[in-house]
Amino acid sequence: MEHSASDTETDDYKQPLLQRKEETPEKAPALCSARYGLALLACYGFFVAYALRVNLSVAMVDMLNTTGSSNASKSVCPRHSSPPKPIHDHTASVYEWDSETQGWILGSFFYGYIVTQIPGGYLARKYGAKWLLGFGILGTTIFTLLTPVAADLGAGYLIAVRVLEGIGEGVTFPAMHAMWGCWAPPLERSRLLTISYAGAQLGTVVALPLSGMICFYLDWTYVFYFFGAVGLVWFILWAALVSNTPSTHPRISERERLYITASLKHELSPTSDYIPWGSIFTSLPLWAIVVAHFSYNWTFYTLLTLLPTYMNDILGFSIKQNGMLSALPYLGCWIFALLGGQMADYFRETCLFRTVAVRKAFSIIGMVGPAVFLVAAGFTDCDYILAVAFLTVSSSLGGLSASGFNINHLDIAPSYAGILLGITNSFATIPGMVGPVIARSLTKSNTIEEWRTVFYISAGINVFGSAFFTLFGKGAVQPWAVQRTHAQ
Repeated sequence: MEHSASDTETDDYKQPLLQRKEETPEKAPALCSARYGLALLACYGFFVAYALRVNLSVAMVDMLNTTGSSNASKSVCPRHSSPPKPIHDHTASVYEWDSETQGWILGSFFYGYIVTQIPGGYLARKYGAKWLLGFGILGTTIFTLLTPVAADLGAGYLIAVRVLEGIGEGVTFPAMHAMWGCWAPPLERSRLLTISYAGAQLGTVVALPLSGMICFYLDWTYVFYFFGAVGLVWFILWAALVSNTPSTHPRISERERLYITASLKHELSPTSDYIPWGSIFTSLPLWAIVVAHFSYNWTFYTLLTLLPTYMNDILGFSIKQNGMLSALPYLGCWIFALLGGQMADYFRETCLFRTVAVRKAFSIIGMVGPAVFLVAAGFTDCDYILAVAFLTVSSSLGGLSASGFNINHLDIAPSYAGILLGITNSFATIPGMVGPVIARSLTKSNTIEEWRTVFYISAGINVFGSAFFTLFGKGAVQPWAVQRTHAQ
C-alpha cells in the first residue's frame, strides 16, 4: 500500500495515517503520461536555458585579442598540439578585455538573474507557470541572438545584454518548482524533478564542446546564432503542449489526473491568495536550504564560468579540446543526477526511508564529495589527465545533491515551492555574481597556486553548507504550509 513519504515524518505534526491509506489513489503508469511528458519538455527547456548561459564561457576564449596578451599564447603547463585552425574570409571581431572585465562580463548574467527569483515564484503561483517560464526563456533566446552586436558596441553593452538574459532566466526554476507543486506526486518527486533539471547539466554537456567546435570551424558569433535557434524551437513546443495544471491539460487521462490530484490534496494549500510570508521567512528548514543552495552554487558557478579559462590558461588546451574536456564534469553530473533521482525515490517508496534522511544523505555526498576532489584537483599540477578526472568526479558527485536539498522545497511546502525556490535561488545567485569576479581577481597571474586558493575557498564553503543542512533540514510538510487545512 502506497502512502505519502511525508506521512512518515512525525517531527512537525501528526495525522492519522489510516484515513490517508484509505484514500490512496491508484498509481497511473509513467509511459506516455502527461507528467513525464512535462518532465521531458522541461528537460529540453533547461537544456536551452543552460546552453544559453554557458556558451559565452567557451566563446570568451575566442573573443579575446591574443596577439598582445602576455598569457594568451602560452599556458602554465605545456600547450597541447591541435590541428591548424581553418582560415575564413570573414573572421569575427576580437576584443581587448583584461581579466577583471572578463570577470564582470561572465558574472553580469547573475545580476539580472537575482532580480526575478522571488517575483517569478510569486507570479507562477498566482497566474500559472507555463507562460512565465516560456516567455522567460524566449526573452533569453532573443538577447542571445543579439550578443554579437552588443559585443561589437562594447563591453558595457555586452554586460547589459547578459543582465537582460539573466532577468529572463531568473523566473525559470521558481516557475518550474511551482508547476511541479501541482504536477508531481510525492513519491515521484525525485524522479520527475531530476529528469527536468538534468536538462541543465545536459545543456552544459552539449553546449561546451559544441561551442568549442563552432568557434574552431566557424567563429564565435555562430555559437549564439545556433543556440538561439534551438531556443526558438523549444518555445514553440512548450506553447503548444504544456498546461499549468493536470485539471487544465486537454490530453491527460482521467486516471492520471485523479492520481495526481488525490495524492497531493493533503499537502496543498486550499487557496492561492494567502501566502504566509512571515512563517516562510522565519522557517529554519527553509534557511537550511538557503545555506546549502548558496554553498553548492559557489562551486558550481565558479567552475561553470571559469573552467574553460582554467583549461586554456593552466592546462594548455586549444578551443576545440577545451570544450570537450570542459564538458566532462557536467556529463558526470547529468548521469549522477538522473541516477540519484531514481535511487532517492526507491529508498523512500520501497525501503521506506524517511524523506529527511534521504535528502540529508544525498546532500552530504553531493557536497562533501565534490569538495574533496576539487581540492585534490588543485594538487595535480600539470598532470592534466588526473586534473580532468578529479574535476569530473567532483562535479559528478555534485549531481546527487539534485535529490537532496535542491528539491527539499517541495517536501516542506509544495504549495509555496516556487516562492521558496525563488528565495533560496536569490541567495544562491550571489555566488554567480561575485564568484567569477573574486576568482579572476585571485588568479591575475594565472598560476597553479592561485587557482588552488580558488578551489580551497569553494570546497570550504561546500562543506559548511552541507553541515548546516544536515543540522537544520526537514523532510515534512511544515504546519504553516497547510495551516488552513490542519487548523481544524
